[in-house]
This record gives sequence, C-alpha cells and structure tokens, in this order.
Amino acid sequence: MTIKFAAIGLNHGHIYGQVNCLLREGAELVAFHSPEDDLAVAFGEKFPQAKRVADKREILEDPSIALVLTAAILVDRAEISIESMRHGKDVMSDKPGMTSLGQLADIKRAQAETGRIFSVCYSEHFETRSTVKAGELIAAGAIGEVINTVGLGPHAIFNGKRAEWFFDRKRYGGILTDLASHQCEQFLFFAGTLDAQVISATVANRNHPDTPGLQDIGDMHLRAPRTTGYVRVDWFTPRGLPTWGDGRLTIIGTEGYIELRKYIDIGGHPGTDHLFLVDGKGVQYVDCSNVRLPYGAQLIADIQNRTETAMSQAHCFKAMELALTAQQMAERGTEWQQ
Repeated sequence: MTIKFAAIGLNHGHIYGQVNCLLREGAELVAFHSPEDDLAVAFGEKFPQAKRVADKREILEDPSIALVLTAAILVDRAEISIESMRHGKDVMSDKPGMTSLGQLADIKRAQAETGRIFSVCYSEHFETRSTVKAGELIAAGAIGEVINTVGLGPHAIFNGKRAEWFFDRKRYGGILTDLASHQCEQFLFFAGTLDAQVISATVANRNHPDTPGLQDIGDMHLRAPRTTGYVRVDWFTPRGLPTWGDGRLTIIGTEGYIELRKYIDIGGHPGTDHLFLVDGKGVQYVDCSNVRLPYGAQLIADIQNRTETAMSQAHCFKAMELALTAQQMAERGTEWQQ
C-alpha cells in the first residue's frame, strides 16, 4: 500500500521533479492548488490524474492525503508547511524550505508539536545520480576521510521567463538562502556531521543594476570539526552553455578525491552526472546513469513507518540554518540587511 499526496504552490519548476520522484515509487498524486491559472494549466496537462481545487482547505482537510508538496513563492513556503503539519500532513518542500531564521524557528516548533515530517527536497543531492553515487563510494572508503568540499552552483538567469518575485529580495530570501542551501546540505552529508558553522559569507549584485533586489553572486566558507568547505553560487552562466548551469562538487579525502560535473562535462562526455575518482591507483570515470535515486522511496517509507531514513529531521533543519545564517552574515551593512 502506498500513499496519496497533493501539491500546494507551483511557482517553481522544481515541483515537477518533486512529484515525479514520488510517482516513480508508486505514490498517487490526487490534487493540487494554485491561484495562478497559467501554472495550474501546465501542471494539470502534465498530471491529468490530479484534481485542481480552488481552496487549499480541500487538500488540508482530506484525511486520505498523507503528504503535501510545495514549491510556492519562497517566502510563502513556511506558512504552507506549518499549516499542512497542523492539519496532520507530512511535508516535502522545495528548497529553500523557508526564507528567514524566524520562519525556521516557526517550522521547528510546528514540527516538534505535531510530530509530522518536514522534508526539504535538496534536489542537487537527492535527485542527482552522481551525488548519490559519490555518497556510496565515500561510505565504502574510496577516498578515505573527507576533509574538504568545494560546491559550485552557477545558474542561468536567462533560462525561461522569470516571475517578478524572483527579483524581490524579501520574497526569494537571498541567493545563499535559495541556491546555496543545496551546497550546505551536501557539506553536512559528506562531512558526516551536524556540528558545522559558517565562517564567512558574501553576497553582491555585480551586473544587474536594473534589478537591485537580485543578488547575482554569493559565497560562504563552512567549518566542521574535521572538514572545511567553500560554496559559490551565481547567476552568471553564459548563454553559450547548452544547459542551465555547470554545477560541480569536489570532495577531497585523505586518500583521494572525487569531482562531480553534475549537469554537463564541457568538452568531454555527453549527458549528465559525470563522476571522476582519483586515488592511489589512478584516474577513473564512473558512469552514474543507472544509479538508483533512493529519496522518494525512503520518504514514502518514513511516512508509513514514522522513521528517518531519507534524511534526519535535524539534518534537514541544519542545512537550512547554515544557509540562512550565511545569508544574514553576508547582508550585514548592505542595502539588503533585514
């Protein structure tokens, strides 16, 4: 027996990946709510099995629906998630799950009081086969102890029409909150600890004066007891790159290193999910195209069994805490300071 789920808020295209990761594991999408007709029409055409409801309460008050997905405008996700948990639903939010430390505290409180699962779909890990494979290799001792990570998350600002909220700092939460939450989660995962802190962080708008609310570049330095990490995210992917961004992750170990070229290997192998392993034996290219993505199945099992196999609740929250803390640190003394 599987679960029924619904979606509230379709504002980011990640909602399609969120839905598909559950559908391929046998879960049933039954309903969705979106006030935007254009988004609703496109979603309904893709998933005709789901009923569009005019009032989200029809989803929240349906006892047969176990899980609510949201990819709403970023600042609205916390309210949707809290309301869903207080109606007895588990939640899978697109990243970021919230846009402020205050919202994080509110979600933590609601999760503790309700006992529901609040999961953020950090898709650059959970929906990226090369990242999953890297985790398997490192767990098997392929590069020894992880001592450093470098996560790069360039994105293409020209990739499709951007809604007005995308350029409003209060609505999208800042570049580190948004994009770098992926890299924060991966740092924790590969470092194998939740004992981590932000050492430094910066944000800037270097080349988009017509949209002053946009932060087009940001970086941060992270530290754990035995691992350090650097993160850079930006909106400077050139138009000549045939995909939305050249996302990379380098993981340094005591006995080797792994480099992931997640979405494109420029001038090299075709397709996505490229993993390079360098160790004492030489250089190896690992094809990740058939690597199983476990997150969807694990989350369904967690909902059914009240377990934490997909991701611990503490890990989910800590990744967002790091991103939000870095955002706050970076904005001190700037026009974006909240």
